[in-house]
Amino acid sequence: MQQRIVILGAAGRDFHNFNVCYREDPWSRVVAFTATQIPDIAGRNYPKELAGPLYPDGIPIVPEEELERLIRDEKVNVAVFSYSDVSHVKVMNLASRALAAGADFQMLSAERTMLPATVPVVSVCATRTGCGKSPVSRRVAELLKEAGLKTVAIRHPMPYGNLRKQRVQRFAEVADLDREQCTIEEREEYEPHVQSGTIVYAGVDYAAIVAEAEKEADVIIWDGGNNDTPFVFPDLEIVVTDPHRAGHEVLYHPGEVNLLRANVVVINKVDSARPEAVEIVRQNVRQRNPKAEIIEAESLVKVEGAEKLRGARVLVIEDGPSLTHGEMALGAGVIGAQRAGATLVDPRPYAVGSIRDTFVKFPHVGALLPAMGYSEKQLEDLQETIRRTPCDYVLIATPIDLRHVVAIGQPSLRLTYEVAERGKPTLAEVMRRFVQKEVEVKVG
Repeated sequence: MQQRIVILGAAGRDFHNFNVCYREDPWSRVVAFTATQIPDIAGRNYPKELAGPLYPDGIPIVPEEELERLIRDEKVNVAVFSYSDVSHVKVMNLASRALAAGADFQMLSAERTMLPATVPVVSVCATRTGCGKSPVSRRVAELLKEAGLKTVAIRHPMPYGNLRKQRVQRFAEVADLDREQCTIEEREEYEPHVQSGTIVYAGVDYAAIVAEAEKEADVIIWDGGNNDTPFVFPDLEIVVTDPHRAGHEVLYHPGEVNLLRANVVVINKVDSARPEAVEIVRQNVRQRNPKAEIIEAESLVKVEGAEKLRGARVLVIEDGPSLTHGEMALGAGVIGAQRAGATLVDPRPYAVGSIRDTFVKFPHVGALLPAMGYSEKQLEDLQETIRRTPCDYVLIATPIDLRHVVAIGQPSLRLTYEVAERGKPTLAEVMRRFVQKEVEVKVG
């Protein structure tokens, strides 16, 4: 009997799971995707050009709140969970809803959804959003390029625009980001790689993406999103943890899966986290994955013109997803502002439109401004919120220079952060062994 399936997603992993496991399966009928986490996804359609010949009308995307109605009206018998950075309790809450409504609840294994590549693959994933995997990815890319290897990054999907046009995306220069009309979140992930000379692939159809990327790569870096598992079979799995959220590495899905699979675990931010929190993470790694190598790393924060911030009132802007569903209450911007002797200004009383709604939905964010920009309207709301917030300086702690995307009238300073290993082993040692073991054999 044909399974009738709803895929619970957030415009990324859900599409990949469909493409790999269900698109060509006549015994499975996906009646809908659900949407959460990302604004303005519900109400759209996964297009027929991507869904394939079994779905001539495409597949509707509906709010997750309609799960019970979908199960009832569409006679769904399987709900497949397919997104990331969710607490174990939240996953089981969703499972309870599906089971109570009469559907089975299913989760696909990491390996069932991984694609093969003809070149060696290093994956850089995390146990939560905002652990610092992007600086680690860039460091890995730097080390591989220093070894004389052409390195291409494949980034976890963020297909929030025209899905037909986003089937396969290649970013080799900043102009490509402008042409593709990338959101702030996309720019934050792609632009630093591109500026350092690493080509980035992303999009919707990862079989096609891998096929294109391996044509021009000696090595592929899988640069993960949220705390999701890799879409490509890795030869080396590096997983980044965050002691500012000690314990989360075993409490969130699928971050714990990454922790259990890891060859190398990076405990990041050891320079700003409490020593007892670092020890909690270390013990959790040793207990659950004793074979993994542990690397301790500092997140080196640098503020341009830091001396100007002493005694100043500062509006700190941080990466949006890390603050919202990543549940971060302390980011690099706060650390940089506090070290410089500044006082944080709370933007919440001045927030407008969708930014005000974001604070209502994520009350833990506190006196920080998440850089939300999934649409032109949201960018306008972000810009207006900044304009209304009384401050001496705006401290931009996002991975990209936000001044290139929104107009900031107040004096502004940029904060950057990079990873630096503390002690042994180092990423350089790990990558040297990887090149000798995997790359010289495969590329030889």
